[in-house]
Amino acid sequence: MRKIAVLYSGSSHQYRTFKSSAFSRYIHQVIYLPELPQTSLQGIDVLIVPSQLNQPQVTSFLEYIIKFVEGGGTVVALGAQSQEWFPNHNWEFRPTNFWWWLEPGAKSGLVVTKPEHDLFRYISLEDATWHYHGVFFPPQGVQTLIAVENDGAILYIDKESTAGTLIMTTLDPEYHYGSYFMPATERFLSGFLPWLTEGKI
Repeated sequence: MRKIAVLYSGSSHQYRTFKSSAFSRYIHQVIYLPELPQTSLQGIDVLIVPSQLNQPQVTSFLEYIIKFVEGGGTVVALGAQSQEWFPNHNWEFRPTNFWWWLEPGAKSGLVVTKPEHDLFRYISLEDATWHYHGVFFPPQGVQTLIAVENDGAILYIDKESTAGTLIMTTLDPEYHYGSYFMPATERFLSGFLPWLTEGKI
């Protein structure tokens, strides 16, 4: 079983998701972001970088995150990623359509590109469908799992750019679950966190 740590800024949605909900059982260590430089990651297998952290602060402590992934760890980055924190992520802004599902003949535009991947034993595309924040154009050799049809990726796994593993997504499930809306995000976390703990990454 992998041990998961998560960076934490004190936001209410992070508190609910990672500290006070049933999902807290998957989190071995909650790391207050300002204390990251003084915190040992020894024994941690997966480090989650949630959405809506203080971006200048993440940037100032980035060396510790990169050291972790270059040491063979797995970093999971959630939400819009306009900062160039991780190599080769090639994020591009897309306007977020919060209300696409109200349109006649509504389609999210999301597609599963590797249905055989182990992640999809834990979640479905429907579980990963609410809205997304931008897209990636990752390098060749990575595993894109969910993409926007005729556009970029919104969830991929990169074992090429570092000595460890980057799991990159423009989805922000912890924000919406922790803010008490978007039912799909609870289903997503109910599968995604067990997969991080025990699945084939």
